[in-house]
Amino acid sequence: MGHRAPEVVEVVWKIPLSDIAMGREEDEAVRDVLRSRWLSMGPVTEEFEAAFARYLGVKHAFAVSNGTAALHIAHAVLGIGSGDEVITPSLTFVATANSILYCGAKPIFADIRGNNDLNISWEEVAAKISEKTQAITVVHYGGYACDMRPIMEIAHDHDLRVIEDAAHAIGATYRGQRCGTIGDIGCFSFFANKNLSTGEGGMIVTDDDLLAEKIRTMRSHGMTTLTWDRHRGHSSSYDVVDLGYNYRMCEVASALGIVQLRHLEQKNERRRQIVDRYRKTLAGIEGITCPFGGKTNGVSSYHIFPVILSADLPRIGFQGALKKRGIQTSVHYPPVHLFTYYRRLLGDTRGSLPKTEFVGEHEVTLPLYPGMTDDDADYICTAIEGAVSR
Repeated sequence: MGHRAPEVVEVVWKIPLSDIAMGREEDEAVRDVLRSRWLSMGPVTEEFEAAFARYLGVKHAFAVSNGTAALHIAHAVLGIGSGDEVITPSLTFVATANSILYCGAKPIFADIRGNNDLNISWEEVAAKISEKTQAITVVHYGGYACDMRPIMEIAHDHDLRVIEDAAHAIGATYRGQRCGTIGDIGCFSFFANKNLSTGEGGMIVTDDDLLAEKIRTMRSHGMTTLTWDRHRGHSSSYDVVDLGYNYRMCEVASALGIVQLRHLEQKNERRRQIVDRYRKTLAGIEGITCPFGGKTNGVSSYHIFPVILSADLPRIGFQGALKKRGIQTSVHYPPVHLFTYYRRLLGDTRGSLPKTEFVGEHEVTLPLYPGMTDDDADYICTAIEGAVSR
């Protein structure tokens, strides 16, 4: 008699990790696209790109199928290739490093600043530069800006390019400048849990006209014209002038993006209010550290709310206690350099990034989204007090 597979019981969360904030405006925007009968990249996407560029204050914005596509294009158009090295953090989603591998280059992982600043350390970046280094790819972790001034100075001194992975950081600023507009190229994600969500989707931005033309071509198979151009009668054929990809955004996603962008500042402000409430309540709980609590170089987008547990507070028990109360948590992130694939590819480098590795073992991400209430935040903090005092 065969063994029956164990039944999977779906957890119903009282407070999920994140939730999508959408309403009637998004419904109507999508209906308008469906009524138009034009679903592939076209006029709605052009409108979204223009609005996004105005919001950031950049010359060029190109909508793409997801944030990973944006990162891949960014490295590719900068000429990153076989034998090159790109310095990047390991405390990030794996797509940041994967996009370097897609181009045949090697990611060189640098450590973070510490438990209070989970962004890449510019001192570590400087120490990792070699003759093979071609670029620095930073990540604005959690929506909190990296210290970009020294990173840009290092890049200038060594003739390196800078890519900003701003997947968490739409609406965030560094010294008054929008994150994603400081380096050579900025990359954004509109995944379902992001501050601006289209389900899937992303944006790549630059002020460099030459890079912009390369991005435009690479996004759509290396073709000189788009289907929408030919539909409007602007061209009857096309040439393929470079190796490109099918990284276009569809009109439905762009319609969602236009509406979401209108409400971004309001939703980010609500995120800030929840974060402030978290910080005020958790400040007195022993064994819990809230990163980015001191003076910062700008305004956060408050994408996620990470806490660092003390070394004597087991994460599995902490998360389990919150799960029993119906509170979903996560980990941001398991360090990339410790993944099986990366150890196989680059060698086992455990111990090489001690600050990153400590955070990788002790970080817990708490729920954060605009639809949360003050009572939700208080409920979570009360549950944390109980989990810590057990």
